[in-house]
This record gives sequence, structure tokens and C-alpha cells, in this order.
Amino acid sequence: MRSFKRVAVIVGLSALSTLAFAEQWEEVKSADGIKVSLSKVEGSDYKAYRGVVLIKAPIAKIRALQEDVAGSCAWIHECKLQKLLKHEGDQSWTYAQFNTPWPVTPRDSVLHVTTTQDADGSVTRKIEGVSTYLPEEKGFVRVATANGYWKLVPKGDATEVTYQLHTNPGGSVPSMVANKFVVDAPFNTLKALKEKAEKP
Repeated sequence: MRSFKRVAVIVGLSALSTLAFAEQWEEVKSADGIKVSLSKVEGSDYKAYRGVVLIKAPIAKIRALQEDVAGSCAWIHECKLQKLLKHEGDQSWTYAQFNTPWPVTPRDSVLHVTTTQDADGSVTRKIEGVSTYLPEEKGFVRVATANGYWKLVPKGDATEVTYQLHTNPGGSVPSMVANKFVVDAPFNTLKALKEKAEKP
């Protein structure tokens, strides 16, 4: 029992460390009901992003859109392809390829997603990059690290959606491209998700 408690404490501390940057957010965009904030991350050249929006749709509909791994590529920013690699209980492993502006080499990523549900119906999907889960694909640079989450909170007939992520895109990315991506990715993703979820 003692060892289990020790593991629980270690896991808890590591989870906190990945979210330690969450206290230093600066709002950089607010439009179409979507608020995007950025945060510096110690030891990283890339900022974390967080987008928040209220979607007039039940949580079940948004969950269904997210759990359609291949279909969700249609509303994820610059997603070219996405597929489910493995599903096991509340955990899943996904592979995705992303378009990038010239001259940046296209990126791909492998993510481990853990889904939990709270008593109030809220759903959290913890996102963790697992870059070595698959061999690297020719013509793509693998996203080196990714840490963040999706949070879906029921608000009556609507759902408050939070999308937070910090990545190290791997390879070389010009600062202008990186700075644009951390604003566009949460904004465009949430805008497209909102439009899809609110369709009758």
C-alpha cells in the first residue's frame, strides 16, 4: 500500500509540473466567442496555448466528434490525416500528420490520450506525446513532446470547452511561424469544432 501511495504522489507531482506554466497566461486573441491565451514555459523556446469557448451543444455530441479520430481531422487546425492506433479502456493512442507552411517540413505526432469523467459530467482528455511509439515517417519531422488536455464542462444545454497544449515541434521552426501557430491552432480548432457541433 505504501508503494502505491508513493507512485500516486509521484504521478501527481509530474502532472502538476506539466501544468505549472498555467498561472502565467496572457490573453492574445478574443473573437467569435473564443479566447486564446499564451504562456511561457520554462526551458522551452515555444509557448503553451489555451483556448476556451462555450459551444451550444451537449457534451455527448462533442465527445462523439472527438472520439471519431479520423473524422476529427476535418476540424483540427492544419490536420492532414489522423488515425487511431490503439484503444484500451479509457486510453487511446493516435497518429496524425499536419500541413506546415513552406519551407517548414511537415510534422507528425503520436499522442497518448487518457479520458476521465467527473461526477458532474465533466470530461478531461489528458494529452501526452509519445514520439517513439511508432518509427519515424519519411518526409515528416516527429513532434518531440506534447503535454496538455481537453476539458469539457457541461453548462446547462451548452458545453464549455478548454483546449490547452504545449509542444516542442522538433527540428527547426522559424519564430514567426511558431508564434502564429500557437494562436491559430487553438482558435481555428475551436472555431471549426463549434461550427460542427452546433449544426442541427
